[in-house]
Amino acid sequence: MNLFSLAGKVAVVTGGGSGIGLATARRFVAAGARVTIANRSDSTALAQEFGATYVRTDVAVESEVEALMNGVADREGGIDIVVNNAGFGEVGAEVAQLSRESLQQHLDVNLFGVLYGIKHGVARMRDGGSIVNVSSLAGLVGFPTYGAYVSSKWAVVGLTKSAALELGPRRIRVNCVCPGTIDTPINQQAGAEAELVIVSTIAPLGRIGTPDEVAAAIHFLAADDAGYVTGAAIEVDGGWLAGTSLALIGKVVGA
Repeated sequence: MNLFSLAGKVAVVTGGGSGIGLATARRFVAAGARVTIANRSDSTALAQEFGATYVRTDVAVESEVEALMNGVADREGGIDIVVNNAGFGEVGAEVAQLSRESLQQHLDVNLFGVLYGIKHGVARMRDGGSIVNVSSLAGLVGFPTYGAYVSSKWAVVGLTKSAALELGPRRIRVNCVCPGTIDTPINQQAGAEAELVIVSTIAPLGRIGTPDEVAAAIHFLAADDAGYVTGAAIEVDGGWLAGTSLALIGKVVGA
């Protein structure tokens, strides 16, 4: 049995130059897909290493996303899978001090980038395709000083569910994954240390996740094997939302 094969599929992965996007693109190629990765930094050589194509794209600019999707469809004859992964995150400002500019920057990339990917991906997508959006654990719960990021990622979950309803007649499935803290460049920035410590206590698995673990969930949703899954928001969070971990109980009550 050739499970979760993507043979013959044409896929576009935004933010495909690092982290979850890169892990997803590599996995898709290994599963037989023809993959185009898109992001702002030049990833031509990286894409060539594993048999993908690179197109420079700023997902916050609608015309660039439209050109990306049209270019892939013209070159490959259509699109079957779109992974809207490109994201942006800054933390540290409480809601009462949050600036309009900061919120707008998060929305431009995290929400409008997904919207443009859906809008222009669907325009060139074959019926029966799959769209996977990358939200976050922060798209399901709130976090102090994460207001702008949380707001943009909650919106991705809502957009996913609405698109799933609207695209059902074309058998295009729309889902999202909600990763917890993952070992990606965004969590290697200065100031991320506190989150890494918190995860080791709150997540029952006691560790942060890997990009490959999130890519596996995306692969599942992209494959035809998951043909009856749409409108879902799948948590990939080490059990964070399952309840109170034993480690946290031990720290609070001392037993």
